[in-house]
Amino acid sequence: MLFLSAFMVWWLYQWLYALRLHKTPDHGHLKQAKPDGHRYCQPKPAWVKKRVIRLKALMPQSGCRTIAHAFNRLHEHKGMTVGKSYVHNIIKQHHYEIQILRRKIKHKRPKPLPHNLIWGVDLTGKTDSTGKLHNILGVIEYQSRSALCLTALADKASITLLESLITTIRRYGKPRYIRTDNEAIFTSKIFRLGLWLLGIKHQRTEVACPWQNGKVERFFGTLKEKLNQWEVSSFGELNHSLHLFQFWYNEVRPHDYLNGCTPAEVWRNRKGNPNRTKWFEAWDGLLCGYWLPPP
Repeated sequence: MLFLSAFMVWWLYQWLYALRLHKTPDHGHLKQAKPDGHRYCQPKPAWVKKRVIRLKALMPQSGCRTIAHAFNRLHEHKGMTVGKSYVHNIIKQHHYEIQILRRKIKHKRPKPLPHNLIWGVDLTGKTDSTGKLHNILGVIEYQSRSALCLTALADKASITLLESLITTIRRYGKPRYIRTDNEAIFTSKIFRLGLWLLGIKHQRTEVACPWQNGKVERFFGTLKEKLNQWEVSSFGELNHSLHLFQFWYNEVRPHDYLNGCTPAEVWRNRKGNPNRTKWFEAWDGLLCGYWLPPP
């Protein structure tokens, strides 16, 4: 009798346990098992992921919410929007790809410009051994990066600047545009009138935006790196030193931006003759390299 009672209790327990597993607590209907890979929404098209990755590469400091708002403003008219959670998941999964794309965007080269289209013009200075500051004029041709003019000016007057530009134009031809910053010498009435008479359009960068005339700024960076290590004692000695630097920069120093060519080779549209190679050295070894004369 005891054994029968124990068996009935065990059987009742098993029945109730099985009933509890197969019924819902609310209505007692059998549960339907969810199929594997169940999705609550349709996946986004592949182009959405690419656009989000590109937006993050272009806006690395922006958060997920800002990226989502930017995407929705651009593509909401197509019927496609994203949320910050989706953006967060994409950024988390493709962090390395975003870094690679950002590097490509940063180092992307601009479209090539026509020959002698734009000249970048700017001024810098050098103090001689007596403490006197001399103004230096630099003119860079945008297409070839050639230093067309590098000379010390006797004074910082608009007439003196125009005389140097006219001398450069007689030697290399006339550009369509001259790009400068907003220094007083470049915004004076005399300088603007002179460019108008020469038939040259004047482009001025925005205030405190030196990168808008970046090629001449980069040239001055290379010049100052060497010039700060070189001492001159007079105006004439400075001009002689600048002449040597201009030759080294144009004829000897290869440029990565120019695919290993020199500005003079790009200006002439032909490479130098390697069979006539000559060693060039100036400024006590600060300027050195092999010069390949033109064929």
